[in-house]
Amino acid sequence: MNQNLVRVLDGNVFVLSDDNGDIEATVANPVGFFDFDTRFLSVWRLTLNGERLTSLSIAERDHLQMRFFLVPGAPTHYVDAKSSLIRERAITGGAFEERLTLFNHHHVPEEFTVRLDVGSDFAPILGVATERTPPGRLYRQVEERGLRLGYQRERFQRETVVTSSAPVRVDERGLTWTVRLTPKEAWTTTLRVRSFVLRPDGIDVRDRLERRPRASAEERQDDLNAWLSRTPQLTCDWEALTEAYRHSLVDLAALRYSPLTLPDQVMPAAGLPWAATITGRDSILTSFMALPVAPELASATVRMLGIDQGSVLDDFRDEEPGKILREFRYGEMVAFEERPQSPYYGTADATPLYVILLDEYERWSGDVGLVREFEDEARAALRWIDEYGDLLGDGYVRYLWRNERSGVANQGWKDSPEAICYADGRLPGPPLATCELQGYAYDAKLRGARMAREFWGDPAYADRLEREAAALRERFDRDFWIADGGYYALALDGDGGQVDALASNMGHLLWSGIVPPERAAEVAAHLVGPRLFSGWGIRSLAAGQERYNPLGYHVGAVWPFDNALITWGLRRYGFAEEAGRIAEAIVDVSRFFHGRLPEAFAGYDRALTEYPVGFPTANSPQAMATAAPFLLLRALLGLEAAGEHLLMAPRVPARFGRVELLDVPGRWGRRDVIGSGLAHLAR
Repeated sequence: MNQNLVRVLDGNVFVLSDDNGDIEATVANPVGFFDFDTRFLSVWRLTLNGERLTSLSIAERDHLQMRFFLVPGAPTHYVDAKSSLIRERAITGGAFEERLTLFNHHHVPEEFTVRLDVGSDFAPILGVATERTPPGRLYRQVEERGLRLGYQRERFQRETVVTSSAPVRVDERGLTWTVRLTPKEAWTTTLRVRSFVLRPDGIDVRDRLERRPRASAEERQDDLNAWLSRTPQLTCDWEALTEAYRHSLVDLAALRYSPLTLPDQVMPAAGLPWAATITGRDSILTSFMALPVAPELASATVRMLGIDQGSVLDDFRDEEPGKILREFRYGEMVAFEERPQSPYYGTADATPLYVILLDEYERWSGDVGLVREFEDEARAALRWIDEYGDLLGDGYVRYLWRNERSGVANQGWKDSPEAICYADGRLPGPPLATCELQGYAYDAKLRGARMAREFWGDPAYADRLEREAAALRERFDRDFWIADGGYYALALDGDGGQVDALASNMGHLLWSGIVPPERAAEVAAHLVGPRLFSGWGIRSLAAGQERYNPLGYHVGAVWPFDNALITWGLRRYGFAEEAGRIAEAIVDVSRFFHGRLPEAFAGYDRALTEYPVGFPTANSPQAMATAAPFLLLRALLGLEAAGEHLLMAPRVPARFGRVELLDVPGRWGRRDVIGSGLAHLAR
């Protein structure tokens, strides 16, 4: 996605446009007004007296509102423009609202023709990046002061209604205003774009569900202010960390949304634009990383994913009893089963991660009620690890897609086709057991044991889970360790052979705790060594591997969330200096992206580029990258929940100087944490 696109965002409702506010959607430029996994506007093009408009400046206010200052014609006209226009944009009450204000700067009266071309292809978000002919019927209807656009395919119907507060001439292609202004006079109109998800009887599906009304722009601003006032306050001598922290808080607030099933709770959407929906892995890891600032996100995530937990065997959706979903969609391709996301369960990591999040949330919040309420779901997830995850009966979690037409082949976080590879570039045969999945399973069993013993009243089950975890740890070290390389294999192939690529996945093993202490130093050395560490962060695949590509999404790019989990794992094993080195690099990256960490960026050596190279197709903002600074802070400050206490063991690199995180929420109430790297300066 073009990182220069501008956006207003409210959870999974958003507008993407070019820098003058226009929307002209193409496969290469996926702009539009999106809601309910559908693009409700694909054309929104403004002209003044037949001329396109150029942006002089853009003002963005915390995703809530955008303001474009525009002049007609090419940039060479700036100096003598006799007119200008401001378009102010917001999402309010779930609708897209835009206010146009036209100014006559001339000393004589002027007549203007303001034209807005309007159109919609009603493309499902899963199809906006591909050429696609709508199989249904598109229609347009002129109405008083507005235009109705529609799409119908059998019982599936969507509509967009555009209205103007000022008198307007409407035709099937848009709206036209003739405006006469005296010298220095201004004219304004407010445009409102509403989306409708219609049943055959003409009723909006969402109106029949128990759902709180979508907030107005003013209510959303009040909510954001309240959100920021509740979160811990950070001060740091290194301004880059303060800016990244503030930007992450605002982005995470914008990504919150209330699922239809839980209208009074908020969970994080995975990212804009491709993943503005319910997800398993992304929502879990985002909620985990955000525990020090917004623990309530974890509660909603546990509830929503528990409600949608798999219950049957369904090859089309890769569903199995106890399995946690990958993603949930509402669009046309899902409705007609062209795609399986209704929901789709094609991920092997979300299920153990679900147990991990439930346990960590209780440790942080003390919410025993949630652990007891979702005991059955947690037990079902643990059962899935052994019954359905262990495809070969060798004690390892593996994955094998059953929907080979529209499913996902690689079902870990590295889900691109070439992501799991041997060092020589060959692709292994399924079913694959990636290393991090075994770490997640190990951690889930230990956490399940704690919950069983302390809250579920089942010490025998706890003992069993602990025995299974110990056996898995021993077996894993035996089968995954590459002795002559001093690192863990990326995976085991379908024949049990080691997939010997050196990759970042190994760092997640430190986070999960499955690595024996005597191996940890070698693992840490690889992670911060020159093949994996670019100077900006740890690459997803090491330089020197046959498929390594610094621009490859999962075969060379650097992912902030991946680095945050690795940083926390290094602190867990006592490698504070290495953890600080990675944290400093990732925070440094944020400076080049105006404080917002990208989903991923290129894995070029720092010495080669001298700045991090972005990816045009990355989600932005992306929830896991947004939450990464929170976990980096937790690692630097050594924050750990222990009973009713918040333990802290700061190890802050010198560049950060003094770090103060005030009012950290948890079962202990609120605590202040202070760490300083200034002591290192004296050395």
